[in-house]
Amino acid sequence: MAFRENPFDLIWRQFDDMMGQMENRFRSVLMGSGQYLPAGGLGPGGVGDRLMPAVRGEFRIDVFEDGDEVLVVADLPGVEREDITVRLLSPDQVEISCERRSERSEGGEGGQIFRRERTFGFMDRVVPLPHEVTAEGAKSTFTNGVLELRLRKTTVERGERIPVE
Repeated sequence: MAFRENPFDLIWRQFDDMMGQMENRFRSVLMGSGQYLPAGGLGPGGVGDRLMPAVRGEFRIDVFEDGDEVLVVADLPGVEREDITVRLLSPDQVEISCERRSERSEGGEGGQIFRRERTFGFMDRVVPLPHEVTAEGAKSTFTNGVLELRLRKTTVERGERIPVE
């Protein structure tokens, strides 16, 4: 079967990627401080659900405190393990980035795409954490499209006395 690709497909895919990245950056700025947000904040059912609906390419996360650990669970269906990067940006923020690659670009009659709703490309998300953590002893697993990240909480000494010499 001969394959013909619309010359504008690449432009639209790049535009979708750019819009997803802008949305993620905007969300991370808003999540830095809740003082200007109405009740409910950016959590489920809050202003975030009303103002920022899910955009193409966004992945969902859950964050839990579990004893001396913080657990981050991210749904990354269709992503390969080697295409995932996790970085601890600061003691209270972790960045998850990945790339979902298209298996094929043909479809429909004559090889043209009839409908494309699944998303492909680069995705990233900065996740604020409820407690300061350390990368030391961190564990991550990726099974059936679900990334599970366990980070150890740190104990920050506040008000520690400094001797005067």
